[in-house]
Amino acid sequence: MANVIHGANVVVAGLFSARRKDHVEAMDELEAEVTRLGGLVTARFVQRRGVSGKGRVRGGAENMDRPYSSRTLMSTGKIREIADACVRTDATAVVFHNDLTDRQRRALSEIFGSAVLSIRELKEERRANG
Repeated sequence: MANVIHGANVVVAGLFSARRKDHVEAMDELEAEVTRLGGLVTARFVQRRGVSGKGRVRGGAENMDRPYSSRTLMSTGKIREIADACVRTDATAVVFHNDLTDRQRRALSEIFGSAVLSIRELKEERRANG
């Protein structure tokens, strides 16, 4: 996995509940982890869940800790922005602060045309390799 990150342009992303006040620090941690493994962060995306709603879409407290999509984790618009950044910055990996299901990883990898990982995987890799 480190070989996927080392020397690569990497986009980082995170979905955070509005309840979580440390999302900036969490993204800084993610960026630092990518840098420790030799990657270059070329773009950074945060989506906050429960910060504001649009129109009559149900949101609120009952949905704040849930992903926007079971398939892609984030909203369609945010996924499009990340995909555009992958192309624009020639990124070969996208690392999420969130844990991902196998289904999400496959779908996102197909959409982005790059490897998709989570911070947990990066940390496990670093611990395993010292």
